[in-house]
Amino acid sequence: MANWNDPQPRTGFGASPSLSGVNSRSEVFDAGLRRYMLSIYNYMASGVLLSGIVALLFASSGAAAAVFGTPLRWLVALAPLAFVMVMSFGINRLSTTAVRGLFWAFSVVMGMSLSSIFFVYTGPSIAATFFATAGAFAGLSLFGYTTQKSLSGMGTFLIMGLVGILIASLVNIFLQSPGLAWGISFLGVLIFAGLTAYDTQRLKDQYAYLAGTDFAGKAVVMGALTLYLDFINMFTFLLQFMGDRR
Repeated sequence: MANWNDPQPRTGFGASPSLSGVNSRSEVFDAGLRRYMLSIYNYMASGVLLSGIVALLFASSGAAAAVFGTPLRWLVALAPLAFVMVMSFGINRLSTTAVRGLFWAFSVVMGMSLSSIFFVYTGPSIAATFFATAGAFAGLSLFGYTTQKSLSGMGTFLIMGLVGILIASLVNIFLQSPGLAWGISFLGVLIFAGLTAYDTQRLKDQYAYLAGTDFAGKAVVMGALTLYLDFINMFTFLLQFMGDRR
């Protein structure tokens, strides 16, 4: 006679071994997804922290003033873009270790490039904008991670908007229009806020295809790079509203 108080799982009549197996696989998947996303956030946060430290040291040491007063400023300004292109187009040929090394090198040169903001804005306003951006980023990324609504439809519009503000920024180099600059900054904050939520959901959805593959390690670093760029761009655009100029 069956003992209905027996806590041990049953494998005979009335048991649900298939359901138990499904639940087990689901728990393993969820645990793996959490580790995957936590790794992305850890890399991203470490990269931002490294860039901030480099920017502060580069500016306070006087090296930034010396570099930005010479043609070398173009090398410092464009170096981060070069690293992003190498990582993006060479991802299939690069090893995981190489991708990680390039990410840390990118964070360093990005910090050098960002050091110029200390010549334009006061330190307290930079710090206030940074923490405001961090709070907004955390909320938007959490929304992208937890929402059940697909954000894929907004991705195309966000990318089109990003291309639009890049073109407008190039045009404004020649026009020097304060109104256009304000509009670009306003749209920039909105676009990268949207991209933060969109990219978070996209990275989460990618895990199902990457789990257990050799590419997963590279995907973690590239995901961190994506969220890093969302954060930094939202910060720089928001700084133009919140920053107190020297």
